[in-house]
Amino acid sequence: MKLHTELIHFKERANRSEYVAHRFQKYLKNRVADIGCFKAPLRNLLADCDYIGVDVAGNPDIQLNLDSKDPLPFQPNEFDAVLCIEVLEHLDNLHVVFDELIRISKDYIIVSLPNCWRDARRKIEKGSGDFLHYGLPVEKPLDRHKWFFNCQQAEEFLTYQAEKHNLNIVELFVTEKPKALLVKAFRKLLHPGQKYNNRYAHTVWVVYEKKEK
Repeated sequence: MKLHTELIHFKERANRSEYVAHRFQKYLKNRVADIGCFKAPLRNLLADCDYIGVDVAGNPDIQLNLDSKDPLPFQPNEFDAVLCIEVLEHLDNLHVVFDELIRISKDYIIVSLPNCWRDARRKIEKGSGDFLHYGLPVEKPLDRHKWFFNCQQAEEFLTYQAEKHNLNIVELFVTEKPKALLVKAFRKLLHPGQKYNNRYAHTVWVVYEKKEK
């Protein structure tokens, strides 16, 4: 499935929440679970939904360490839609939690993964600088990424999960910060095909739909 690109830049975390609420509005109906919600900004943005946010900190409806061995405290097919936005990369048990997202959804599962290579690229090329969620802090951080992957690997993971769980991929796309057309054309000339997304796309998004409901 060929990835298409949407141009968007999130200056603040709130901008991403607004994007999610608007962009995926047609899937977010009735009962919605937001797994890894942190401060749960989507609770107000999805006021017409029966919203349940889950996380270990912030302002969740249910406080739960997603890295525990315990399953999510919900019945199979309990939610019409399940969100997991920029969360899985923070978890050691990424694959276990992903399976749980599928289990508790009746219809739609919406997942986003960051392109970790993009944030690291410039610092590594320059030979200096720090980048968020990685490195070796002198003190243990409150949060960090447990996985380091590129856009292509994220796409392969998400596609494989669709086959494994018998899901329809309704949408699969990347988002990228807007740039001048000449700059983008030059970059694509230097880095054709998947190399371009691995360098410049900031997020991979997928919308799944369950075939068997």
